[in-house]
Order: sequence, then C-alpha cells, then structure tokens
Amino acid sequence: MRALAALPLLLTAPAAAVQAPGSPPPAAWQPTAPYVTVGQDEPGYRNWYMAAPWHPPYVKAFNDYLVAYGVGGIVPTWQLLRTASDWQKCGAAAFEVPPTSEWPNLVAALRYVGTYVVPRIGPVEAVSVYRNAALNACAHGAPQSTHRYMGAVDLVPLRPVTREALMEQLCAMHRESGAGHAIGLGFYKGLRFHIDAKKYRDWGATGTRGGYGCAAVLAEGAAPFVEPAPATAPAAAGALAPIERGAKHP
Repeated sequence: MRALAALPLLLTAPAAAVQAPGSPPPAAWQPTAPYVTVGQDEPGYRNWYMAAPWHPPYVKAFNDYLVAYGVGGIVPTWQLLRTASDWQKCGAAAFEVPPTSEWPNLVAALRYVGTYVVPRIGPVEAVSVYRNAALNACAHGAPQSTHRYMGAVDLVPLRPVTREALMEQLCAMHRESGAGHAIGLGFYKGLRFHIDAKKYRDWGATGTRGGYGCAAVLAEGAAPFVEPAPATAPAAAGALAPIERGAKHP
C-alpha cells in the first residue's frame, strides 16, 4: 500500500501548455498523437503498474533515485519508463524499469532538459527512453544506441510550435549551451526530438538552402517539412530525402 500511495506523485503532469501567437488552436494540438499508442498512455501505465507486485517498489526506487540526484519532476517519472514507440510491433512491454546499473546514464540528459530545454521551449513529454537490446534491434535502433543504456530521452514539446521553429530554438540552445555538456541533439520527423548524454553532436536537421545540421539551420533557417509523396517507382541510389538522413535511432 505504501508504494501504491506514491502513484499520484509519479503521474503528475507538467504545467498547462501556453499557446504561442499564430499557433494552432489548443483543441487541435496533440503533439504526442503520432508517437504514443493506447497501452503506452497514462491508463496503460496504470495497468502496467498494477500488473505485477514488483512494479510498484521498482518504480518507487527509480523515482527516489531521480529525486536524490536532483532531476525528479523534470518530466513525470512514469513517462521515463516508456520503452519504444514500436513496442507493439515488436511484441515488447510498453513500460520497463531499466536495470539499476543504467540509471546514472539518464541523470545528465535529464539535467540538461531541465536546465536548457524546458526554459527554452516550455514543458515536454517523454515518449521513449530505455530500450533493451532485443527491442532496440527490432525498433531499428543503432547497435550502440544510447537508448540501450538509458542515456537518451525522446521528447515532444507540449507548447504549440512548428517543426521549423522548434529546430531553430533547440539548435540555438544547443550551440549556446556549448560542447562542454557533451549532449547530443537529434530530430526525427514531426516534433519528436532526442537528447542524449553521449557526446556533443547534432543530426536530423536541414537548412533551407540544403545545408545539413544545426549549423545550416542557424545560418539558413530550418527547411520546411513536407511529407514525402508515396513512391511510384524505386528511388534512385542516394536519393533519400534529407529529412530521412540520420533516421536510424541513435
């Protein structure tokens, strides 16, 4: 019962999002919709939490660890237990408490999120964190993905923003915070982005004049995202759209 009493704490949501001028109306703003399926949402977490007697004490221990190292509450703890967005396709669990040996790897990434990301773009939601080796392979993660070691977190902004504005803000933040933090920044399609504590690098961003990476985005502005039309013929060798480059999950 003591562990169950901690459940509301772990489900605390970020502050309500504030609409920016010229942004989509709040009713249309569902930033997690492309990434979070039924079963990996909050009700799914509650079901997982109650499904085994060892889940509550493991979750409490994980939450206590984050609090002890000053990174509790940056995002709700339960979101940090989400595995991969492809969990269903891979026949994996929607949530998993990683081995305790991996917990230290998340601290630097979360501290960066709390110190730099949230002040710049507002509250965020974690959509994927730890992937065990089998799930990482099934989800087409890089063999040495930082997600395998819980050193990375994939996030989406909860405050309305365009993909282009998001890239420009995060790229500026990444440059200003400097290489001394050894933090990686990556962009997927849409609004999902990646923070890891592996090394200073960036990937997944394209400038308006064709340059690649945050340097191009800051110099040229971010290239508008256009959903590719369905292919009608095999693509020519080397013709992969710039937005897809680096799409393998680091």
